[in-house]
Amino acid sequence: MSETSARLLALLSLLQARRDWPGSLLAERLEVSPRTVRRDVDRLRDLGYPVRASKGPDGGYRLDAGADLPPLLFDDDQAIAVAVALQTATTSVTGIEEGALRALATVRQVMPARLRQRVDALQVTTVDRYADSRRIKVDSEHLIAIGSALRAREVLRFDYASPGANEEEWVPPRKVEPHHLVTWGGRWYLVGWDLDRNDWRTFRVDRMLPKTPTGPRFTPRELPAQDVSTYISSRFTGRNQWPCRGTAILQAKAADIARWAGRDALVEEVTDTSCRLTLNGWSWTGLAATFGMFETDVEFINPPELKQAARDLATRYLAATGS
Repeated sequence: MSETSARLLALLSLLQARRDWPGSLLAERLEVSPRTVRRDVDRLRDLGYPVRASKGPDGGYRLDAGADLPPLLFDDDQAIAVAVALQTATTSVTGIEEGALRALATVRQVMPARLRQRVDALQVTTVDRYADSRRIKVDSEHLIAIGSALRAREVLRFDYASPGANEEEWVPPRKVEPHHLVTWGGRWYLVGWDLDRNDWRTFRVDRMLPKTPTGPRFTPRELPAQDVSTYISSRFTGRNQWPCRGTAILQAKAADIARWAGRDALVEEVTDTSCRLTLNGWSWTGLAATFGMFETDVEFINPPELKQAARDLATRYLAATGS
């Protein structure tokens, strides 16, 4: 029984690590037969894990999202990361304080003693360096509503407030085709095509009150710029005052990266677990090093000078290790 339980945990860990797994590869990793893999998958399904099987000679398995949240499996590093993230979760998003505290208590309760001691010793106090200047918190439900309309490519309806206005003075519903949800200078913004004004507009999310239902689906328009990074930069600064500006894809949530990226950074959500980050710097080498400070996989996008600086920096670091 203990051997089966250990194998089920190993199988679950593998299914969480990547999107699709060929059945033969799972059997090889677990050192069992494909038939045993099928039986173990059925056991996971009985426990509430929605494992989908694909047919054919290269058939495999995928862990899908389900109607209910089954128990999750974290390794030691993931458990510590989740606990730290929950302690700092309220820096830029409101409405999640109670949920974050309850989630932290739940994660801590099921941790082994060795991990619980490490988490208890790591009490994080978040000091927001933008608290007295630009950083404004936004409602998590508003972010979810905007993000859902953006992914579904549905027209978003929302009331919009001018600076200092109370709720009774908010402008009646605007109708916008959402294009990008980004952060700039410690604030969340929506970039979209305003249907009433027939032009591109940028809206502060903390002044938006999304309405339901959303409007019809639409085909995304092309931005009047090379990319959203260029558009936002020109919108707020008029021109690029830094000598170097580069972009990379980070395998981390946009909200997590935005918390530490700095006030001049532009963060765009790509997927639920990845984002596009644009940074400014005084040198290409310094810019490449800044991207490397985020503890996640990085894919440099542009320009070529940034990619070359990353290669040069990697060579220098490798030499510094004595390799």
